[in-house]
Amino acid sequence: MSVVDVALSPVRREAVHSSGYCCNQAGDSILIYLSVSGSVIPMRVLKSDSIASVKLRIQTCKGFVVKKQRLVFEGRELARNDSLVKDYGLKGGNFLHLVLKLSNLLLITVRTSCGKEFELHVDRFRNVGYLKQRIVKQGKGFVDVDEQEIFCNGEKLDDQKLIDDLCKDSDAVIHLMVQKSAKVRAKPVEPVRDFWFEPVIVNPKVKLPCFMWDMIHSTFDGLDIGNQPIRSPEGTGGAYFMQDKLGVDYVSVFKPIDEEPMAVNNPHGVHGSSNGEGLKKGTGVGGGAVREVAAYILDHPKSGPRSLSGEMSGFAGVPPTCMVQCLHKGFNHPNGYKCAPENVKVGSLQMYMKNAGSGEDVGPGGFPVDEVHRISVLDIRMANADRHAGNILIGKGENDQTVLIPIDHGYCLPENFQDCTFDWLYWPQSRQPYSQETIDYIKSLDAEQDVALLRFYGWDVPVECPRTLSISTMLLKKAVDRGLTTPFAIGSIMCRETVNKESVIEQIVDEAQDLLLPGMSEAAFMETVSQVMDSWLDKLTN
Repeated sequence: MSVVDVALSPVRREAVHSSGYCCNQAGDSILIYLSVSGSVIPMRVLKSDSIASVKLRIQTCKGFVVKKQRLVFEGRELARNDSLVKDYGLKGGNFLHLVLKLSNLLLITVRTSCGKEFELHVDRFRNVGYLKQRIVKQGKGFVDVDEQEIFCNGEKLDDQKLIDDLCKDSDAVIHLMVQKSAKVRAKPVEPVRDFWFEPVIVNPKVKLPCFMWDMIHSTFDGLDIGNQPIRSPEGTGGAYFMQDKLGVDYVSVFKPIDEEPMAVNNPHGVHGSSNGEGLKKGTGVGGGAVREVAAYILDHPKSGPRSLSGEMSGFAGVPPTCMVQCLHKGFNHPNGYKCAPENVKVGSLQMYMKNAGSGEDVGPGGFPVDEVHRISVLDIRMANADRHAGNILIGKGENDQTVLIPIDHGYCLPENFQDCTFDWLYWPQSRQPYSQETIDYIKSLDAEQDVALLRFYGWDVPVECPRTLSISTMLLKKAVDRGLTTPFAIGSIMCRETVNKESVIEQIVDEAQDLLLPGMSEAAFMETVSQVMDSWLDKLTN
């Protein structure tokens, strides 16, 4: 049965009225269809329902936990939980696409032939080779990796087989049999590579730092020995964990352009943009990889611009990121795969950062103020349209201090400010003033220098994107000069209160555009924006 068949077929009365809404609310009630994992579920909601309440009802009725839900309507994510159904233009008969973020960990019980038994929590997207390494550690060297043969339901498992392919339920029992591997003398055979992997460098004058090359070489070595890319179940685009040559650790994360949300080969079924626009307003399908790289380039260390500093970590801690191209059968190839140039994928490669989970797992209450502030400066500069707790990783720094690691910057530097979203705006740390160190960093920023740096790296985007960077940086610097030194004060200027109410920064840009005369240069426009912004900030601070 097709989606259309389901949409047009009669809906059972109990399904329609299961929401518990009273008859006197019928005028506000609409019937929508929730599309998830190939199934279509009829669901009655109120136009006045908040997105948060819709997600809660999905959790209550279908068991999908709220924080694991992402709702998409007509190519746009319903990201503002406090906005209403009607704000997003949802009408009766519309389809909502539900993208679920699955738990990665599975409980596996391992039994050996000599009677030993123990349990392991293993990432579902790890392979059997990794499981063998874990067994060695768990058994304190009881079985060498090369001497293990693992059987599941009587079937011998290949080292490259994914745990996810074995465990369709939450638990699994895997029987481990131990035998000595046969030693056979064989004539060495020159390996034939069935993959390709290399960095993409547009400007030959760009010299990648040694830590970037280390990441690239480690990723190559992992592929060369046969370790498959492991697709992450998180997010709405294709993201792959790349393994080291031992298959024990992740070294990088690859995000192909053609698997981004709304792109043709998106593995989660989130594709089909009618106008080329991405999930967020002002972004284009396939533009995420370039933005990921831009976020790292512009995350300058405290010592100075990225081009002059050899430091790996910038002020906000964006992981090292570069553009690469890769040919491999392990990515999403819905039309079939062959080792040929047409299957080469270009995308961003970001260093994998060890972490203890994301902000969604623990909540922001215990986050260090300075760490939140560093990320807020980055997000404001970049006009980030997708900052939420799920894309802030929790790491450990010196003296076991909590360090926040911002990732997923595919929706930064949009062409407009319509979808700017900062979750930290509602955290208590955002009400605290910036430290002098942070203020000094803000004052050192130079938007013109940043735009020139991006172009040096070969960044070719619409004029509106560098304009966004210039306006955001201007706001950040002017606000601090006027004593607006809390992330909340500045972030509130950037973000809409509701879906349909323009933010202050949008009104500033609109007013400047109204004053724009035919033939005015970009420099003249930016000067007009500066004057209008001064007027608005004077009103806000007086």
